[in-house]
Amino acid sequence: MDKELIKILIRENQQKIMKMSFVERKVDIESNFNYVFVGLRRAGKTYLMYQQIHNLIKKGHSIEEILFFNFEDDRIDKLELQDLDKIKKCYEEICECKPIFFLDEIQIINHWEKFARRLADDKYRVYVSGSNAKMLSREIATTLGGRFLIHDVFPFSFREYLLARKVDIDEKNVIYENYYKTIKLFENYFSEGGIPESIAVDDKRAYLSSLYKKIYLGDICSRYQIRNDAALHFLVKKLAENLKQPTSYTRLSNVISSLGTRVATATIIEYINHIKDSWLVFSIENLNSRFVERETNKKYYFTDNGLLNLFLIDPNTSLLENLVAIQLHKKYKDEVYYYHNGVEVDFVVPDKKLAIQTAYSLADFDTRKREITALGKLAKQMEIDKMLIITKDEEDTITEQGIVIQVIPVWKWLLNT
Repeated sequence: MDKELIKILIRENQQKIMKMSFVERKVDIESNFNYVFVGLRRAGKTYLMYQQIHNLIKKGHSIEEILFFNFEDDRIDKLELQDLDKIKKCYEEICECKPIFFLDEIQIINHWEKFARRLADDKYRVYVSGSNAKMLSREIATTLGGRFLIHDVFPFSFREYLLARKVDIDEKNVIYENYYKTIKLFENYFSEGGIPESIAVDDKRAYLSSLYKKIYLGDICSRYQIRNDAALHFLVKKLAENLKQPTSYTRLSNVISSLGTRVATATIIEYINHIKDSWLVFSIENLNSRFVERETNKKYYFTDNGLLNLFLIDPNTSLLENLVAIQLHKKYKDEVYYYHNGVEVDFVVPDKKLAIQTAYSLADFDTRKREITALGKLAKQMEIDKMLIITKDEEDTITEQGIVIQVIPVWKWLLNT
């Protein structure tokens, strides 16, 4: 790679970052640690780096100390591991400071972790980002040797979405002054998701379709050299359509094969791992099942409602459950389960003694009875301190069968959590 171009990019990025505006996210970043930011493409990893740079400048650092490099810049040819050291040397030729490294979308460089580890060993401060969960594979984690903290970056929460739309989210203001505006914006967030860049886009569906194609073609098909891309597309579509139900690898194989694109169960497992590695979806397991069943019969959710909505015709109930799943996954990670054992409960967090059902509305008598009965049966099978039914816009407190269930609108629950 041309050294003069590298120097131009270093200077250009320094100037760009100083002019950058962004929605400040509440993130605790320790000043004495190195970080790996990982998450869905366009979830805000780069802007989180910008935010950290501005925080460092507020603390007395100079922009001259910042070496920010975006490895997806279209002016850059394909890079190899040795080019990373060339970037460092180019910086040293134009700046006299010891650099603080911000290496954006570095996953495209094979063995990047060796360079990052060497920088950490030499006492440089380093921040790297990537859109591939393989960045956190066992081999890479071993190479980094505990010198980096991992920070998952998700699309905007509803609270962050309101901030981006200039709505004061103080609880009193939301309830009294900005109530109707909050509700109106939630309708957008509910169906369009929280990808930060999409907020400023008029045709959001076109933007999200383009983003999905980039993830599908670039982060999955190209990276993993998928030959049967039709089967992969059907698989993503079926994961979206079956979102509220546990889905086995064998069933997915049979369904997709019936569409004329024959695919083995082993290939389905491989494809799902690739889809998860791209951060497009995540999964939760049945709390009440044996290990093998937990691994083979999971529920799958999309990391962003806007991307999920691309695949749905009648989306409301799925979008509601997906939004709750995202929030629980962000807060509790692998501590979230579903529960199927003569009773079906959407979400259980055993360590918090929390059980949650999602229901778009409880106006229908049968729906109301089903959700209450399920929570009542669960309470007899395990210790539960807090039970919720999260709805689209209904609120109530139900005392029945010796239990107390809080019914809360999803927008209010999101702000409270």
